[in-house]
Amino acid sequence: MTSALTRANRSAARLKREMPLHFMLLPGLALIIVFHYVPMFGIVMAFQDFSPSKGFAKSLWVGLENFKYVMTLPNIGSVIFNTVFIAVMKIVLGLIVPISVALMLNEVALKVFKRTVQTIIYFPHFLSWVILGGVLMDVLSPNSGIVNDMIRLFGGKPVYFLGNKTWFPYTMVVTAVWKNFGYDTIVYLAALTNVDRNLYEAASIDGAGHIAQTWHVTLPGILPIVTLMAVLNLGNILNAGFDQIFNLYSPSVYSTGDIIDTLVYRLGLEQAQFSVSTAVGLFKSVVSIVMVSLSNYLAGRYANYRVF
Repeated sequence: MTSALTRANRSAARLKREMPLHFMLLPGLALIIVFHYVPMFGIVMAFQDFSPSKGFAKSLWVGLENFKYVMTLPNIGSVIFNTVFIAVMKIVLGLIVPISVALMLNEVALKVFKRTVQTIIYFPHFLSWVILGGVLMDVLSPNSGIVNDMIRLFGGKPVYFLGNKTWFPYTMVVTAVWKNFGYDTIVYLAALTNVDRNLYEAASIDGAGHIAQTWHVTLPGILPIVTLMAVLNLGNILNAGFDQIFNLYSPSVYSTGDIIDTLVYRLGLEQAQFSVSTAVGLFKSVVSIVMVSLSNYLAGRYANYRVF
């Protein structure tokens, strides 16, 4: 009885001590509720023939007709393929590139050089795609862009990276990885600091070279954070990057560059098909939830690591 009262008193004291921290969470919690949970009521539009003049209450319920209509769109197959292809490429390279850069920076002994490189590669992460879109249009221009100037210098023909349907999806992948790999590199560098240094000494005594130590000590040491990043990224399997593609694409590359998000934008805002665009967005969200749950299960089974 005494021990129970002691634990209760300790819990009350801890709650009183941490109460200011709980109050600090209230503004953020209010923002999440207002801007994330309340708008979820709009999902009902996916099952209605929604009309702004009638509102949710009086709009006609049509069941799954909007989903059937979406599946009959002539370009829906290419849109889904483009979305998955670009998203998967971004996920794969978004893991390989920052891990590789983190491993290389981890070997740099000169701290000034290391921090300078980190700052340079991290800087694009802070720029919006509106700004980077204008920069890339100039840099990749077939007439005056520095990239095509280099291609001409070596005897090649200029490439219209943003207007050629073959090159466009790869350009999106490379530029997206370039923008974001600096942030992920810092995450992996932080993970590398937690690897036990004694393991390297033991591996060296056993005759393991530098590459062998990286493969058998370093990579297993950061495997949990790699798994975490992979699980979180798999939730974006249908999120190929609306901001980027919307600022850089054009009708000439719709066949390989049009994705679900840009299709939703055109259906919902340009053509005012609110119910159809909501149905597409709901489909995308359901697939994302399934992929996150599946990846979390696989991570727990094969890597003995779970996010939740």
